[in-house]
Order: sequence, then structure tokens, then C-alpha cells
Amino acid sequence: MAEKIAVVGVGRMGANMARRLKEVGYAVTAVYDVRPEAALEIAREIGCEACPKLARVTALADVIITVVTDDNAMRKIFSDKRDNLLQGAAGKVFINCATISPKVHVEVEKLCRKAKADSIEACMASSINQARQGTLYLMCGGSEQAFNHVKPILTKLSDEGKLLRYIGTAGKAAQLKALVNMVMNINTAGLAEGLGLASALGLDLKTVMEVFSQTGANSRVLVTDGEDMMNRDHSCFFSASHAAKDSGIALSLAQEKKMDLPLASATLKQYSKMTKLGLGELDKSGIAELTFKGRGGRGLKK
Repeated sequence: MAEKIAVVGVGRMGANMARRLKEVGYAVTAVYDVRPEAALEIAREIGCEACPKLARVTALADVIITVVTDDNAMRKIFSDKRDNLLQGAAGKVFINCATISPKVHVEVEKLCRKAKADSIEACMASSINQARQGTLYLMCGGSEQAFNHVKPILTKLSDEGKLLRYIGTAGKAAQLKALVNMVMNINTAGLAEGLGLASALGLDLKTVMEVFSQTGANSRVLVTDGEDMMNRDHSCFFSASHAAKDSGIALSLAQEKKMDLPLASATLKQYSKMTKLGLGELDKSGIAELTFKGRGGRGLKK
């Protein structure tokens, strides 16, 4: 475990990944966030430097994990003219974990190669608790050589490698991650409509969910979101605004292939509506607020 690791983007996911790697014996030497107070908080907790500049992050680490919000944030940390991660980056490896457009992962790989660095995408199909426990499902893309170089680190984040998959060249893992989230969002919207209609019909929702679980209506989101929809407890693990972003990425891929995906399009409209109504920072389960009669976000649990 000789590699020194830094984490850029220490929100709920990035901070928990830093905690996990520190816990299993890696030297986490630096963190960075656009919110300096967030970086300082986790730096104090795990005993590392909260860097004011991205170039300083690269100087302090061999492997840099990035967990940023969107395409623009990703481009900025790698190509901003005033300060970026590729200053003095020769020999470094970047593990990019955000759900962003596949084409941006390809762009970043090209920028890294020009700087004589390596990069891979390690797309996460899990949430906050899994980041902390080291049981993330990771889909990776990029050169196999770079992947193998950082595989020991990724193994400690993915249940000792049981949940680690190499998908292919740059962009391929991001394509698959977009499809994962597209289907998850469709399933979540479908569950919200089913439970919303059941409620309007006066059916007992606990009974409905038990029946769903034993029939063709079963899905993973029934386990993760069903009770939250019923109880109106939308504590955020994966926000509605992120759901909208990710469904949008998948639909862009479909448009490139001249495919019409009506279910994905309808789901994107629902999550976009949540954002417009000021509900974008609710968990994706909050889509039930649009389908249950008499809700619309009023009377939510705090």
C-alpha cells in the first residue's frame, strides 16, 4: 500500500471513500472540494491536507480519485487554465468516479495521456453506505494497464474485488452506468405510479408491496424505495436532480444511435419536473410526490 491517494470532491460519496481507504491502510494525503469547509472537515478527521489548489493535490499523491458533479465540473478540474490536476501529473493515475457523459471520460483520458498520466473511469452503482463499507459496485473503463495498476485500490472499495468489473476502453463503463441509472429511474417511476394508484384505490400499501415482492412487479427499487414512498421519507441517497442528469445522459446516447426511448423520456420529464418544483434534492424516491394524490411536496417529513 505504498501509493499515496488524494480525493477530489469530498461530498457524501468521496468523503466515505476517503474514510474507507484510510481505514484499510492507505495513505490518504490530500483532499479537495469546491466547498473548502467540506475539505477541511474530512481532512481533520482522517489527518491529511485540505488543498486550496488542484495542482497541490496532484503534487501530494500518486493516485487521485475524482468524484465531481457533472461534465462541466469534470472538464474544469482537468483543463482550467489557472489551476488543474494535470500540472505536474506525469506518472500519476486518475480514477474518475462521477457519472458523466462517456465522451467526457474519453476527453479526459486524452488530456491525461498528453500530460503523461493515466486515467480510468470507475463508475459506481451503489450509494453512501456502500462507499463507507467498501462494497461499491464498480464498472471500470480505460486502458487495461492503468486498470491493473490501481486494481488493488479498487479492490478495497468493491468488497475485495467481488463487485469490480472491467468493461472496456474509455467511455464504455460510463455508457453502461448511464443505462443502469436509466433503467433504475424507470423502475422507480413505475413503482411510484403503482403505489400511488394503489393508495388512491384504498389498498393497504404494506400488503401491496408484499404482493409486488412475490410477483412480476418485484424490483430492486421496491426494496430500496418502497417504504420511503409510503412513509414520505425521502432522505437523500441519490437525488432527483442526479436522476434527471443521468437519464439525460442515456437519452443523449440513444439520440446518437437514432433510437426512441419513450419510457426513459417520460421518466426524465418527471425528474425534471421535480427539479423545477424545488424537489430536486430529495431522494429519487421523492418522485412519489408527483404521483400520490394530494401530495405535490406538501406535508413532507423533515
